[in-house]
Amino acid sequence: MTDRDVMEYDVVIVGAGPAGLACAIRLKQLDPGRSVCVLEKSSTIGAHLISGCALEPGPLDALLPGWRDSPPPILVPATRDEFWYFTKEGAVRLPNPPQMHNRGNFIVSLGQLAPLMAARAEALGVDVFAGFAASEALQDGDGRVLGVRIGDMGLDRQRNPGPNFAPGPDIRAGTTILAEGCRGSVTKQLIARLGLADGRGPQTYGLGIKELWQLPTGRVEPGLIQHSVGWPVDARTYGGSFLYH
Repeated sequence: MTDRDVMEYDVVIVGAGPAGLACAIRLKQLDPGRSVCVLEKSSTIGAHLISGCALEPGPLDALLPGWRDSPPPILVPATRDEFWYFTKEGAVRLPNPPQMHNRGNFIVSLGQLAPLMAARAEALGVDVFAGFAASEALQDGDGRVLGVRIGDMGLDRQRNPGPNFAPGPDIRAGTTILAEGCRGSVTKQLIARLGLADGRGPQTYGLGIKELWQLPTGRVEPGLIQHSVGWPVDARTYGGSFLYH
């Protein structure tokens, strides 16, 4: 048996992405006396959020009034949308689908939005811990989730305790919220242990490749959003591309 430190909260949230941080902020807004902890596996908040997105600002305006006064470094008003069908020889511009009209939205880097949200959460009294990955859920004999355990540190390659071994603490909470992404490790454990996928359709996933390009002056139209379908994807495969200027 290993002696572990125990920390107790009303709510523990696994994952400091926009969803987890928004949840923490709202919980404290509803009840400032509620103790809330957010765990993030990356070394800094936002380090694992490489996505850009077209952000509808209404929910963020409601959650964080005044957030536009100190916006993330990458925050560009969306000006217009283009939708293209690619062939091997060229491209045809198509009418924009209804869900791809982004005027009034913002092009934003989620990796830069998350630190702003984390700072707001901490100002409300939320404990945000970066560099601490939840390794497993804590459960009682009846299967009730009691919190999560932080992964042990100082293990060798065979996962045995090394000279700098430090057991991960237990974070116990009345409510545990998993906001660790579509294939989160703790989420997958509980889906299997509690049979949450039994009798339900299987989850489906898409493979995405994201890149950040820096282009010469004149090659970019700030605020332009371009989506495409077609080549090089064949007719049997769902896929496409996006460019956020």
